Amino acid sequence: MEKHKIIKIIWIILGFIGFGLGTVGVIIPLLPSFPFYMLTLFAFAKSSDRLHKWFMSTELYKKNLESFVNKKGMTVKTKIRIAACVTLVMAVGFIMMKHVPIGRIVLAIVWVCHVLYFIFGIKTLEVEGGEND
Repeated sequence: MEKHKIIKIIWIILGFIGFGLGTVGVIIPLLPSFPFYMLTLFAFAKSSDRLHKWFMSTELYKKNLESFVNKKGMTVKTKIRIAACVTLVMAVGFIMMKHVPIGRIVLAIVWVCHVLYFIFGIKTLEVEGGEND
């Protein structure tokens, strides 16, 4: 098999893994869907125009990524939802590291950077008219 085809297959597999984990993240709030859908978008763009167009036409893409990809920003509701999920996951890790103080410090620094990035690094978009997020 040609090297190009193998790489394409790997991107497709990564795209479907991201899609599956992102979809689980929509159902289970502890798993953030945004980074997995970003992986899906990137992987499908690298591998298959048809899969890329299909993913961009789904409600999952439109609800979770479209505003960020097109306008390079997110609504307040989306920012809060993503930050809350990440905070919950990091809180579990923080609790589990009660005997690892350096781990807690690193996790706290990562969490603060994450929150600051969402507040100051990502443009906040206004919700248009009757659009529900």
